[in-house]
Amino acid sequence: MKKLLFIAAIAAFGYTNVNAQEDDSTFGFAEGDVFIEGTVGFSSANNKNTDEKESSFNISPKAGYFVTEDLAVGLDVSFQSSKEEVAGVDTADLSGFGAGVFARYYFLDLGKRFKTFSEFGVGYATAKDKSGIVEQKINVIGAGIDLGINYFVTENIALTFGLKNILSFTSGKAEVGDLKGESVSEFNFGFGDVANPFGGNAAFGLLFKL
Repeated sequence: MKKLLFIAAIAAFGYTNVNAQEDDSTFGFAEGDVFIEGTVGFSSANNKNTDEKESSFNISPKAGYFVTEDLAVGLDVSFQSSKEEVAGVDTADLSGFGAGVFARYYFLDLGKRFKTFSEFGVGYATAKDKSGIVEQKINVIGAGIDLGINYFVTENIALTFGLKNILSFTSGKAEVGDLKGESVSEFNFGFGDVANPFGGNAAFGLLFKL
């Protein structure tokens, strides 16, 4: 009996200690914190009436520094690949690279571990788009606003979910060989465009607070 009471006491102490550690834990950011983050996004569309398929994949690593406990600024790069098919035949392939700067503002805490943010970014992207036998080079500058949320698994590691380019503006020009096309500007409200190097949809990733 004494042995059972001793085990129960140890278990109760351990539970209390874990709860105390949870209560003492600090989830979030402070002025001067540095983080690195990587997100991966994928989108797919299938039109059965026309037998057309579109798919897009992108990966975006970034690094940021907190100038206040709610505001971070930083640099990011992105890599994207997209493909269009009609009846199983590739009709367009696009691959691109981009780089830019961003400012992220954390505006709402949902409990201790969930931190929501909005992010504004400006950048430059270059891509190659091959449609049939024609290959063109695309240069784009743009700006966009994202929405996201972090869930802190530990004090220094968080899961990231984001909706990229909820609101965006892009201006780009295409070149085919020595021929240069006219600049085309586009304003989007939604979830991005598969054929846009700045485009995207839902993105998932990991954040590490250093």
